[in-house]
Amino acid sequence: MKNYIQEGDTLEMTAPTDVQSGDGVLVGKLFGVAAHSANQGERVNLDREGVYSLPKVAAQAWGEGIPVYWDAGLVTSDATGGKTKIGYSANVAENPSDRGDVVLHQ
Repeated sequence: MKNYIQEGDTLEMTAPTDVQSGDGVLVGKLFGVAAHSANQGERVNLDREGVYSLPKVAAQAWGEGIPVYWDAGLVTSDATGGKTKIGYSANVAENPSDRGDVVLHQ
């Protein structure tokens, strides 16, 4: 194919804010996990596939396989307000707990 550019499991994007390795990053509606630290405006590799432990809304309990969304630096099961769907819960997450396992999928 002459129009193939690259696989899409990792993309180099411009960091919208300062990010640390392992942070969730939303660029437009595209979500990924930072593979390395970068300052705002620098290029950063975002992993778009895999299972990651990410910060979640502590007061939520998750079952396995429920849709999850990105909301201001936290993962939530609440879809209201135009949040970006980033994947599905990979495991049960208790209430309270500050992290949840997420299978990235867009």
